[in-house]
Amino acid sequence: MENFRLHIPTDIRFGKDRLGELPEALAPFGKKVLLTYGGGSIKQSGLYGKVLDLLVEGGFEVVELSGIEPNPRIESVREGARLIKEHQLDVILAVGGGSVVDASKVIAAAAYYDGDAWDLVLDSSKIGRAVPIVDILTLAATGTEMNSGAVISNLETKEKLGTGGLQLIPRVSFLDPTLTYTVSKWQTAAGTADMLSHLFEQYFNRTEGVDVQDSLAEGLMKTAIKHGPVAIKEPENYTARANLLWTSTLSLNGLVGRGRNGGWTCHAIEHELSAYYDITHGIGLAILTPRWMAFCLDNDSTTHAKFAAYGRNVWGISGNDDETVAREAVKKTYDFFKQDMEIPMTLPEVGIETKELVPEMSQHAVRNGGLDGNTFVPLSVRDVETIILNSFQEMTF
Repeated sequence: MENFRLHIPTDIRFGKDRLGELPEALAPFGKKVLLTYGGGSIKQSGLYGKVLDLLVEGGFEVVELSGIEPNPRIESVREGARLIKEHQLDVILAVGGGSVVDASKVIAAAAYYDGDAWDLVLDSSKIGRAVPIVDILTLAATGTEMNSGAVISNLETKEKLGTGGLQLIPRVSFLDPTLTYTVSKWQTAAGTADMLSHLFEQYFNRTEGVDVQDSLAEGLMKTAIKHGPVAIKEPENYTARANLLWTSTLSLNGLVGRGRNGGWTCHAIEHELSAYYDITHGIGLAILTPRWMAFCLDNDSTTHAKFAAYGRNVWGISGNDDETVAREAVKKTYDFFKQDMEIPMTLPEVGIETKELVPEMSQHAVRNGGLDGNTFVPLSVRDVETIILNSFQEMTF
């Protein structure tokens, strides 16, 4: 296990009927609020009205930034920073899913930065002071409510990149499972795939002696696999929604990843798909992940033991031959996404029908993600091309 620092100052307010605590949670940071949110879903659900009533009753001054995109764009970040500067706002209240919180994080830093906000995405070392963030989460997926990271898209440059800093960790996060009841089947499936991918990216790693982190990861994987299909069938099942929401948070708050050394792979590849085609992030990850797993098994026998551990400890697969167990685990993963979560498992099904951009996307993935370096299995541009091209047709086992 490597040396690490883990600092998570977020005040988590988990459970139903906690919104009444919002004025008290915001008050220490000031009375002038930038309210950020996405489309119209929080208005349709009634959440927007409840939040606004609480803010007005609490004597808060509110400026709104709506329309933050599912793959949040730098234009929204720039506008949010402009509003904070113009109105001299004290705190950001982000209401929505991970995209709204991610955009709010970079807005928070850009408000104190004199240059263009995209600079902060390209170079996180430029992130300094940041406006405090409080969030009300409506989707279980990214874990951004309890970590320092954010991912922003720039459609002009066809880039989707991550950035982060300790100053961006939300100060207070309201996690109410009932607010996720109205999440569609599609977004529930995408969110479950996203949290599983976060766990895969950290778990499939070469660092030795991380038994605690591996055990946590395996337990969280089993929880997502158990409750994801229930939430699909019974969207108002509180137990399923609560477990998915907390799994999402714990999957990327540092508990699983700290103490490890190594980069991520599938996220870097999927970010290119989203940058070029603006597809749903979690769906892209679900499509790519089993192909990446199979590629690892086919091209590096040293991965068999780790995938076999995943098969035995998460899926309960028996057998003494590591490769056999590992390949069955990949099939279980693919079938879970396709059958249990009802995710379309080929790129043409999500609107990516031509292959002409595959070489360009592969080059960018290797460059931006450092995929030819310290990853579980280093990948060349040609390797990434193979994984993407394999995603154009159904897998066979």
